[in-house]
Amino acid sequence: MPANYARFLIGHQRSVQGNRQLGLALAFVAGAINAGGFLAVRQYTSHVTGMLSSLADHVALQQFAPVLGALVGVLAFLTGAGCSAAIVLTARRHQLASAYALPLLLEALLVLCFGLLGPWLQHFEAALVPLAVLLLCFIMGLQNAVTTKLSNAVIRTTHMTGVVTDLGIELGRLAVSRQARAGDPTPAVDLARIAVLAGLLLAFVGGGIAGAFGFKSVGYVFTVPIAIVLALLALVPMVDDLRRVPVEG
Repeated sequence: MPANYARFLIGHQRSVQGNRQLGLALAFVAGAINAGGFLAVRQYTSHVTGMLSSLADHVALQQFAPVLGALVGVLAFLTGAGCSAAIVLTARRHQLASAYALPLLLEALLVLCFGLLGPWLQHFEAALVPLAVLLLCFIMGLQNAVTTKLSNAVIRTTHMTGVVTDLGIELGRLAVSRQARAGDPTPAVDLARIAVLAGLLLAFVGGGIAGAFGFKSVGYVFTVPIAIVLALLALVPMVDDLRRVPVEG
């Protein structure tokens, strides 16, 4: 990957285009981890909504072991998001070029750890599957927080509810503007935003298909290329820091 493009995607200096392209890449990663992880541990981990709904259902059914599992999963996601924010803010304080790259490098290492757990899961399922679920929840919280921070909460990559809602709103505006007669007030339509939202949705679905087929075909090895791509994205800004490249702002 060319160094300048890696800086464009994940460097300290942000741009709208850089945020959008990184968002597409990370939405693909989230889809792959969520779908592939489900085949491994039988639980989706990229969003908190399902875990909270599961918690409520099992409270009503007085099944308290799953309640504890859902609660710990939410806390793992929360901890991952908090860890990401702490890394970014600390790196900014020290004016590091790798402020946003460091959480991605940590994510790459944790994805690789999840892959390494694979051969042991079938032998120690009772102990390791809950650990794997917590690891995946932490990874998703970590990733969602870094994209939220670098895009000022414009782009999120691990859950698609907001993306689909916003896309529906924009398509509604587009439909109204197309039907408006001359002189009628028409809502502002942002075609670029529609393209970004649709791209995030397609990237997440495409990543999910790739992750599911990858896990089905090669098992936990499917995590290796994901970890490599994340690490390559992160390493260039880190090398810039080691070379003491000055950061403006």
